Amino acid sequence: MFKPGDVVVLDFPGVTGTKRRPSVVVSSPVYHTSRPDVIVGLITSQTAEFGPTDYVLQDWSQAGLRIPSVFRSFFATIPSATHPTVVGHLSNRDWQGVCTCVRIALEPLASSE
Repeated sequence: MFKPGDVVVLDFPGVTGTKRRPSVVVSSPVYHTSRPDVIVGLITSQTAEFGPTDYVLQDWSQAGLRIPSVFRSFFATIPSATHPTVVGHLSNRDWQGVCTCVRIALEPLASSE
């Protein structure tokens, strides 16, 4: 079973097609007990431009990544049966940064109150 913060390599569906790339598991153990899939967020090596829902990974090497990388709040739901390969796990500080970005990306707009 996958754990939140696991870094996995899988065929990630993107805007221009599917590409083999690293991603981070953001779904919870509770989600995994009742669903046949896993929710992941994109990891990219494009570090030049990023927004408020992106996080520059500080401990990328310890997480099993080969080059400096950024978590991007671009999500996908992948069937567990595709067997993504776990290559590492985010450090606590990187996981906290990712969680903050996920909250920012998914919170309701303040202006809609």
